[in-house]
Amino acid sequence: MTSTEEASVTRPEKRSAPRAWALAPYPVIMADEAGTVVDANPAAALLLKSAVPGASMLDAVPGWLAQAHQQAVQHGRLPARCRPEAGAPSPITGRIAAQRFEAHPTRSEDGSVVWWLVDDSDRQLAEEALVTERERTRFLAEASNVLLASLNTDRCMAATAELAGRHLADVAVVVTPPTGSRLPVARAIAGQDAVRTLVSADPSELPGLSEALQGFPPVPSRWIDPAALPDWIVPQDFGGTIGSVVVTPLPGHGVPAGALILLRGSKHAQFSESEEIFARLFAARAGAALSAARLYGEQSAITQTLMRDLLPPRLHRLNGVEIAGGYRPAEARERVGGDFYDVHPGSTATDASLAVLGDVCGKGLEAAVLTGKIRNTLQALMPMADDHGRMLSLLNGALLSSHHTRFATLVMASIQRAGNQVRLRLTSAGHPAPLVVRVDGSVEEIPTRGTLIGVLPTIEARSVEAVLQPGETCLLYTDGFTEARGGPLGDELFGEERLKRALSECAGLPGEAVVERIQMLAAQWLRNGSHDDMAVVAISAPPTNHLSAVNGHTRGRYTA
Repeated sequence: MTSTEEASVTRPEKRSAPRAWALAPYPVIMADEAGTVVDANPAAALLLKSAVPGASMLDAVPGWLAQAHQQAVQHGRLPARCRPEAGAPSPITGRIAAQRFEAHPTRSEDGSVVWWLVDDSDRQLAEEALVTERERTRFLAEASNVLLASLNTDRCMAATAELAGRHLADVAVVVTPPTGSRLPVARAIAGQDAVRTLVSADPSELPGLSEALQGFPPVPSRWIDPAALPDWIVPQDFGGTIGSVVVTPLPGHGVPAGALILLRGSKHAQFSESEEIFARLFAARAGAALSAARLYGEQSAITQTLMRDLLPPRLHRLNGVEIAGGYRPAEARERVGGDFYDVHPGSTATDASLAVLGDVCGKGLEAAVLTGKIRNTLQALMPMADDHGRMLSLLNGALLSSHHTRFATLVMASIQRAGNQVRLRLTSAGHPAPLVVRVDGSVEEIPTRGTLIGVLPTIEARSVEAVLQPGETCLLYTDGFTEARGGPLGDELFGEERLKRALSECAGLPGEAVVERIQMLAAQWLRNGSHDDMAVVAISAPPTNHLSAVNGHTRGRYTA
């Protein structure tokens, strides 16, 4: 041999070697080229009763070790995987009884091989435990990503059941706290999608379930009799019988989020203590995700309820007068802001209706809270709607007495139908003056003026009357339109003059069309730039149309 490693492996054994084996802590067996046991130390004799001198290796040792000896003898060298020059060697391993051993060979001068057997069971268990922990860590990371990907309670329940069914059990059942007399349940068979349902059942029918739903620690699986499972637990399409059951709580934020039930078929081993502990680790993540989804759902429902009062209402024809409105918050994700409008019908069909459009200083939710206060106050003051000055004075006092430090501008319009005309009484409190577009396209600014609301102890406001002929429109708007910056360079104001030209082009259009046209032009001007809240209300006198014809033969046409 040219290799120093092989030379060291095949160096002659000394005569005193067998006596040295007696001192070795490991089992040692020497066998000759014929496969006959030459000698064995006491440790080997205890491990392998048949390994006595003169016995055949085929009869004295397990097959994996006898085969390794034959290969070493037939090839005249040690197996390649045991030689250092073969790279990082994989040791010869196998089981003897319940233990795993590594077999390390050395050669003697006469061709016999000495096998040193090293108990590798503990290391194998440690390696298997390490692999298991790595797999569990990867699973928990995956589970966290999947569970936190949605804040929908039903989808989170389904994901919990599917993940548990795929990695922890043959069947997984997620139960959340009861809704009335029924339990929300999600069941998943391993590898299948979860099925959600509501069941009328008593949680106490399954030992540990009532306690888990209340957040108490889980009961050991050995306390649960699989044969006593209620019918609603096991999916109907699950084949086989249940051999082991684990019930563990799903802990939430302050209150329990539910319970996780794991079912394993009788063909598989029962849940071990380690598996039950791991199930609780998974349940902790699933419970946190379910709790977050439930809290989000509750907050979303509350927000939707409050938002219905904060969002501007949908406007429509009122007592023969067309009224249309449009609103665009400064930030689309906030949905509400400081601009608002309302229309309050008169107490009778002949009484004047009241349209109000306002702008609270600031934007976002804080400004929207004050708009809600103003709108509720105006609603309470409707019995005195015919006295704009009185309403504004009382509203000003209400704002000054509150903790709010913001102010507001406001424009009010009393609306009354008079034949084909619409009579308006307009009052501004620090707000841009209303604009009226006549049938011929001319635009008039209504000269009403007033002071801000919520700043001074007293306010001054001037009311002005206006009349709309059929086809004419009065436009109430906030300064979000005139102060919108955009245009070719992105920093030019939309301005009042541009707004008036745009309104002039809307002569004769219905109120909804006027609102859409103004909003579209403002959006085009802004492009993707930032802007303030924008609100607009159009009050239109419906056109009076009749069909006319020339000498009874030409096509008819509509005229106002």
